[in-house]
Amino acid sequence: MPAAAKNQRLELRLTQEQKAEIEQAAQLSGRTVTDFSVSFLVEQAREVIRAEHELRMSDLARAEFSIRLEQPARPVAQLAELLKRPSAFVD
Repeated sequence: MPAAAKNQRLELRLTQEQKAEIEQAAQLSGRTVTDFSVSFLVEQAREVIRAEHELRMSDLARAEFSIRLEQPARPVAQLAELLKRPSAFVD
């Protein structure tokens, strides 16, 4: 698959100390400042998106669970038979 064209820019304003730390971290990891910054920003963005997605899914699951709790119970014949058997775990 061909690499996507890198034709978008993101401008940031940093303090001198922030810039120096980023440059040092990039150098220590053997990467350019651009590569270091982009990979870190994308990783963090994906984590935020994933966490938000999980939270929303949890809200949906909770709502579905509440709906099911309000529905009347259905008898389960196999469960009734199982409860009639003597338990191997009880003395």
